[in-house]
Amino acid sequence: MLLAAAQVVTPARILAPGWLLLDGERIVEVGEGVPPRTPDVDLGDATVVPGFIDLHVHGGGGASFDAGTADAAATVVDAHLAHGTTSMAASLVTDTRARMADAVRELALLVDDGHLAGVHLEGPWLSPRRSGAHQPGSLADPTPEAIEALLDAGGGAVRMVTLAPELPGGIDAVRLLAARGVVAAIGHTDATYDVSREALDAGARLGTHLFNAMRPLHHRDPGPVGALLDSPVDVELIADGVHLHPAVLRTVFGAKPDQCVLVTDAMAAAGAPDGDYDLGPMAIEVREGVARLASPDGDGAIAGSTLTMDAAVRYAVRTAGLPLLDVVRAASTTPARVWGLADVGALEAGRRADLVALDAGLEVVRVMRAGRWVGR
Repeated sequence: MLLAAAQVVTPARILAPGWLLLDGERIVEVGEGVPPRTPDVDLGDATVVPGFIDLHVHGGGGASFDAGTADAAATVVDAHLAHGTTSMAASLVTDTRARMADAVRELALLVDDGHLAGVHLEGPWLSPRRSGAHQPGSLADPTPEAIEALLDAGGGAVRMVTLAPELPGGIDAVRLLAARGVVAAIGHTDATYDVSREALDAGARLGTHLFNAMRPLHHRDPGPVGALLDSPVDVELIADGVHLHPAVLRTVFGAKPDQCVLVTDAMAAAGAPDGDYDLGPMAIEVREGVARLASPDGDGAIAGSTLTMDAAVRYAVRTAGLPLLDVVRAASTTPARVWGLADVGALEAGRRADLVALDAGLEVVRVMRAGRWVGR
């Protein structure tokens, strides 16, 4: 299949016009200018980008990964696939160890069959002071036994763990995760700059939703934000206009454009109406698209988002004013590198044919996964 479009976004530059030659589920060739023959699919004025990769997502379409069932996971995957996310993590919030292990075992089956890229444990090893929407009563200090049990429950499906390194055993936990080939991410933390640097030296490789649910940056106390910005590691950013000001997005992209990872941190209400939802064991209220812990005054802590990756890309480009090439890298190529997903994340020969066609307003027109058109 030969596809042509006004723009094709590759890791190095934007081809205008551009074309892609596909053979089954693979990209065979990518080129610029007039295609070598009449294209089978002419996408006209569309901009073609690689399929989005979301390393931090809890739910969507009214369902949640925390349910630990194949039906719920399929609903989440389909909801985000319609918005261009062709590879995603199943992120689990803090719960009892037994319930988390059960969910990991069930979700591992979907990792094995290719529906999910892996499992992300966001908890239970988080700071009580920065717990956000995580159940305080289920938070715990990391121990080798507890970590090994949850990793073993997934049989290799757990690819990332967010933890607070200042907890007793936190630095050793980072070392253990690194030794097991799991991405250790610093998040939901009240760590100092020095402790955060110690965690990075021990093998931590990512900052979970930078700025959110962590000790804030201060000019005399830079904390985890300062350590993550001061180190050659990757950082997650939630570009929804709720979690971060656009000036903050511009600042972080300016500091490390090749190490920004756009994530949604989406909960069940992504792609679904406002209403009352659950995030693990926590009750959530979604009003005007903003998810918060249920509270009498409606001003509870932010509880994930209702974001989809196409909306994150639009916000980063159109509101924050970031270059499309940098934003696409953060939505596809960099997250693929963070998790070692060599088969996806870029429009290059040999990679899987995962792509999204966007119109002039960066709205999704068509989505392809593994060489097949899906969604709209």
